[in-house]
Amino acid sequence: MKEFGYQRAHDVSGAVALLAADPDARYLGGGTNLVDLMKTGVERPALLVDVRELPLGRIEPTADGGLRIGATVTNSDLAAHPEVRRHYPALAQALLAGASGQLRNMATVGGNLLQRTRCGYFTDVSQPCNKRAPGSGCPAVAGEHHNHAVLGASDHCVAVHPSDMGVALTAFDAVVSYESGDGPGEAPITDFYLPVGDTPHRETALPPGALITHVTLPAAPVAARSRYRKVRERASYAFAIGSVAAALDIEDGVVRDARLALGAVASRPWRARAAEAVLTGAPAGGATFAAAADAELAAARPLPDNGYKVTLMRNLVVSVLTELAGEDAR
Repeated sequence: MKEFGYQRAHDVSGAVALLAADPDARYLGGGTNLVDLMKTGVERPALLVDVRELPLGRIEPTADGGLRIGATVTNSDLAAHPEVRRHYPALAQALLAGASGQLRNMATVGGNLLQRTRCGYFTDVSQPCNKRAPGSGCPAVAGEHHNHAVLGASDHCVAVHPSDMGVALTAFDAVVSYESGDGPGEAPITDFYLPVGDTPHRETALPPGALITHVTLPAAPVAARSRYRKVRERASYAFAIGSVAAALDIEDGVVRDARLALGAVASRPWRARAAEAVLTGAPAGGATFAAAADAELAAARPLPDNGYKVTLMRNLVVSVLTELAGEDAR
């Protein structure tokens, strides 16, 4: 591991100033992803700026009935918070599915959003990778890609985003707030993550050196009846091969409102807008749920070894929506 400096930030503006002064500096939250990448040589920061003691560790209600979540809130604390469990249960479920207890105790909300792909070519510095070394190529296209993207990919990158939490936040229209050298800013989470296109090394809309300060969940009555379902290759802690965050509001057998986001299918958490359009105003039943899944997955472009994901995600979407509809009937 390359030698690096360490400095603890005492306020947000000071943390931002430290990164502005050194483009090779990185923020350190829980370190559950960054430290691993430093060990493998993917990340080689000259300075770590520890932000864990900044006053960003609270979960507070907003005036409209939503929640404001500080960037240094741990995944464990967020999953256990009574308001999260009551009003956004899919978020709590996603966090609990996302890692081991030890990792959840360390990992932070801001760091979770910024975690990097676990593509083996990205994490192996002996291999080319457009995310790590722009213009070097994407060997996953013709190589090992069984858990790679089927939606929104390009010839430049087919890796998937690993966050479970991000999928639930995407379903519920979260807004990411940050502080940069030019002052505060914010971005809806669907704009926060950038399309992969021909610049896969540019993953988010954060300005250089910006620090995530909090995430806001707007009030969403539909989210109170929500679910997160994750499929993985082993029963113990593992990254998803497919996941769904879904919420339904049903009245008299008709879907009044629907939220749906997919995970492990694209370079970013995938908001299923086409599926939501099919669901809204339609009868809450298997035929509608299948039509919604098919509408979203019509754009899928699987590679030779990951076509199974299209079938898996169709079945997963239908299963989760059917369960939610069954709960409404009770």
